[in-house]
Amino acid sequence: MTSFKRPHHLIVSRCSAAVALAFLSLPGLAQTAAAPVAADDASTSTLESIQVSADWLGSGLQNSVKRFPGARTVVRKEEIENSGASNIGDVMRRIPGVQSTDNSGTAGSAISLNIGVRGLTGRYSPRSTVLLDGIPMAVAPYGQPQLSFAPVSLNNIEAIDVVRGGGAVRYGPQNVGGIINFKTRSIPTEPGFNGDASVRYNSYSGGESQESNKQYSAFVGSQLDNGLGLALLYSGSDGSSWRTGSRETVNDFALKLRYQLTPASEFYGKVSYYDVNSRTPGGLTVAQYNADPFQNTRPTDYWSGTRKGIDAGYLNTLSATQEFEVRTYYNESFRQSVLISGANLVHQPRNYQVLGIEPRYTQRFNLGQTTNDVSVGYRYVRERGNDNSFNEAIASGSLMPQTRFNNATDAHAAYIDDKISFGAWRITPGVRFEHINSTRDDLKARSTYQTTNNKALPSLNIAYLLTPDLTLFTNYTTSFGPVQNLQLNSQSATNPLIPELAKTVEAGARWKNRQLSAEVTVFDMRFDNQIQQVAGTVPATFMNIGKTKHQGIETAVDYSFDKAGKLAGLNLYANYSYTRALQESGATRGLDVPFYSRNTDTVGLRYQSGPWGFNLSSTHQSKQFADNANTIAESADGSNGEIPGFRTWNTQLDWKVPGAKGFDILAGVNNLTDKRYYTRNVDSNAGRMVGAPRMVYVQGRYAF
Repeated sequence: MTSFKRPHHLIVSRCSAAVALAFLSLPGLAQTAAAPVAADDASTSTLESIQVSADWLGSGLQNSVKRFPGARTVVRKEEIENSGASNIGDVMRRIPGVQSTDNSGTAGSAISLNIGVRGLTGRYSPRSTVLLDGIPMAVAPYGQPQLSFAPVSLNNIEAIDVVRGGGAVRYGPQNVGGIINFKTRSIPTEPGFNGDASVRYNSYSGGESQESNKQYSAFVGSQLDNGLGLALLYSGSDGSSWRTGSRETVNDFALKLRYQLTPASEFYGKVSYYDVNSRTPGGLTVAQYNADPFQNTRPTDYWSGTRKGIDAGYLNTLSATQEFEVRTYYNESFRQSVLISGANLVHQPRNYQVLGIEPRYTQRFNLGQTTNDVSVGYRYVRERGNDNSFNEAIASGSLMPQTRFNNATDAHAAYIDDKISFGAWRITPGVRFEHINSTRDDLKARSTYQTTNNKALPSLNIAYLLTPDLTLFTNYTTSFGPVQNLQLNSQSATNPLIPELAKTVEAGARWKNRQLSAEVTVFDMRFDNQIQQVAGTVPATFMNIGKTKHQGIETAVDYSFDKAGKLAGLNLYANYSYTRALQESGATRGLDVPFYSRNTDTVGLRYQSGPWGFNLSSTHQSKQFADNANTIAESADGSNGEIPGFRTWNTQLDWKVPGAKGFDILAGVNNLTDKRYYTRNVDSNAGRMVGAPRMVYVQGRYAF
């Protein structure tokens, strides 16, 4: 998948082609599916260009949402800026079926990403395949998919593409919670230099705490006459969030390039660097929270990390019915936490190296009245790394013996899918096969733990283009999560951990024209074999003990009034999701899973008049539970008990300065009513975690 907009000469012209229907008759494939690329056709019978690179996550964002055969939301940069969001979590809360949770020790910081989809746990986003320009973001996509370190910043993002269903074949391994792709800003296609720069100041007001931070961004790029396109991106921040002693610094650089080799082929790539250092105040007891919810009782705690990466790709349109692409990537990550524990500071440094290569080929054929595109792809991921732990005595500074584990994973994935088009129907069966070998070496105990996972994952996507504006869809997908590094120690003859497995069925409809966009999706997800930590075990022990059932409905509507009418310039939008996620095994069978809300919604409006723009929006989530037993009464330490729901309001005013081309000013208030709300942290520094209070911000931006 490319991370830039493909030049017009590389888009294959519409043509007739298809794969034999015999593909459907192959054993095991009749119930499979893939993620096709679909365009916003003027006619329901018009075929899309073949695109081997699954551009529904890449350069086809502007054209492929309308006909996509699954629940999918794309949020673009203009919408992000209009929302007043200061971080990625703020944006994700506005997407149907997605919840941004803060039940980790890094809540409120930029070090981690906490996203839960359809009631799945959101702590460090372990159940979704999270990509950055189509490349896995996790430090170890197979061995440690949790995003306790997430090298992504909001100001460098051009679009956020969330595929909640229908995309399981090509991307994995852990995609029961969908696929989330953060697309960085594109290289300009026009000659001459284009760019912009911005500075934003955020001020938090909470009790006696008056914290603030600054956010910076810069972008410059050009398409040169010799066929070389370049872009330089930077995003950074410095200052504190709403908790006392929560200082944080972030630097995010990327250099992107593409080069036209021939009229039908091109090379592209990116070099990136990210670093973050974040002070994390931790949870509070009920008494501490009541005295001052913004205080910091753990001034020694902090997290930090760095990520260096490079990726490159080659794309060749071989003919009007053939396309080939190969990409490779390598990144090195380091993350560490330093957390107080009694008289010691616990240091946990971890290092990771990931190498990946992904070739894909697409062929279009005709057979009778059908036109089919068959895509065949392969992915190899090599992970190496180590996780370490040692204590430092606070009083003396002396260091205690270190534990060290070396981890290695070699994962092979192969997939095939076939998009069958006839009339208004688009039917795509497909299957992905995963073969994974993992090893974990305990250097202190001189023990080795090994596991091999093999899994075939079939899916089936169906879309019916009822009218030029209305698409009906349904799909069946399977997903799994392999046994992870930290879980391998629990492997034994009596506890043979097996991969997690989930099966999802969804159906829905999407309406889209110039003024109105609307969608509704119902889903049923059965998650078996969940690997959970056994409570109270030291060292941590994991078992296949969890089974959950997730059902719900997701709706969204967006309406822009006619430009010739009295309400020209007014846009209204809203979404609502109902999710019921229940435990299906053990003593707590029938109770809600922890840390999700059954009801979430967003409502808002935007009014544009000349150089002025005004936004008003609100997000809401209902109550949550903090444990499997759905305990309502709160514990004195604040780590357990019901979590009340809350609603917040945000407003923003933007102004394009007359006579100063390219210069605009934004100002706004998030949490307008200064609503006080909290969640709970379940880490070793457990307790209440206060949510963001009223924040006033102002931003200046200049584009050239």
